[in-house]
Amino acid sequence: MTNTLHRFGDADSFRDDYVIFAIPARSNNPENTLPALRRFLEIAIEYKPVNLGDARNGGALRPSRSLSPLNHWWRDSSLNYQAVLDGLTHPTTCSAVFDNPTAAEDFLKRIKEEDLGLSVNISTSIDGAEQCCNHACIPRHSVGYSLGFEGETEKLPNSQVLMLSTMCGHGMISHSLAKKMIDFVKEGRRTPKEAASVLTRFCSCGVFNPVRAARIIEDARTKTT
Repeated sequence: MTNTLHRFGDADSFRDDYVIFAIPARSNNPENTLPALRRFLEIAIEYKPVNLGDARNGGALRPSRSLSPLNHWWRDSSLNYQAVLDGLTHPTTCSAVFDNPTAAEDFLKRIKEEDLGLSVNISTSIDGAEQCCNHACIPRHSVGYSLGFEGETEKLPNSQVLMLSTMCGHGMISHSLAKKMIDFVKEGRRTPKEAASVLTRFCSCGVFNPVRAARIIEDARTKTT
């Protein structure tokens, strides 16, 4: 089970969203687990993920305590993979996010070949996960599926805001912030990529997909539902 299952959207909306996790057993010795997790992340970097992270420290694009107002316009938004590797000091869940199926499939196949002794799961559409498993010659053993929202759904924000805010399974991206970034893009105050970078920094475990976010924000320029 992973909280990324609560990502909102239809199956097609996950065509550029593949999250692959590595989870160590709680009983594992840290001396054995940390090298395996670090190797998982190092291999992921070879396949050019759009985000990389661990559940303790966050992703490859992080907030900072040393900012000035000028950072709103000239902030470095490049992914810092090395910070993720350097910050891995305790066993935890690690993740790699890809925006294309080929990279995700090849990475999963490579991880199977490495046999790191970690539990690995995939979060994307069911068909996308099935294709990844087939490519790596892995029989799918289970499926976790979120049932979505129930109740007075008319009180929910629109679909673009939901797709953005639910990309952080820990709820660290508020509906208001997601809507604000969409409005900034509509007003010409940010590009979709810049707005997506702002949202990415708030995800505390590194599973936010800035490429999918930029696409959603671009679509939201004209859509309202």
